[in-house]
Amino acid sequence: MTTNPSSEEPQSQGTPPASFVKLAMRNMMRKGGQSLWHFGLTTAGFVGFILVLAWLGRPTLPH
Repeated sequence: MTTNPSSEEPQSQGTPPASFVKLAMRNMMRKGGQSLWHFGLTTAGFVGFILVLAWLGRPTLPH
């Protein structure tokens, strides 16, 4: 059985769309300072959240 070349899907002639990673990296390079500030805030918030959970869940030892 032979395949008909006209039944195959045509290949795109242009460049493929950029991946999400490439778009995110391009956006981060364009807004470098803002991205670092938001990353720092997120990191500080996450560390604070973990510390609060550790403080609330600490074991109580009898004296």
